[in-house]
Amino acid sequence: MPTASVAKRISPMLAVANMEETILFYQNVLGFKPTMQSPDYSIVERDAQTIHFQKAASEEVMNCVRGHTEIYIEVSDIRCLWEHVEPFKTKYKIRDLFDREYGMTSSISPTRTAASYLWASLPANESQSHARIPSNE
Repeated sequence: MPTASVAKRISPMLAVANMEETILFYQNVLGFKPTMQSPDYSIVERDAQTIHFQKAASEEVMNCVRGHTEIYIEVSDIRCLWEHVEPFKTKYKIRDLFDREYGMTSSISPTRTAASYLWASLPANESQSHARIPSNE
């Protein structure tokens, strides 16, 4: 019987219109560190998790993916993340945390980077936290 394969990591690759703005958003707002950077392809990392960015070939490509590509990042303490994100409210039009009808706490940010929205969510019992980051620009 063959040995089962184990998935070690899932690293999403997201199309972006502006690589520099995207890297700055993930670095300054979400605390990721660039591990590889070029005008056409970059990688950021935080807590051994990576996100890859590829420069979109055209605005038409961005129009196709805008609003249709999302990633979720589970975090251990959403309130701690919010304390870091909150100072960026004005620059990225980030909404204060708010409660959802299904027991999550969220924040929304329509930015001009690869992450058009940042949603930070946490179950009502606060045992787990999630950050939702759509990849459209």
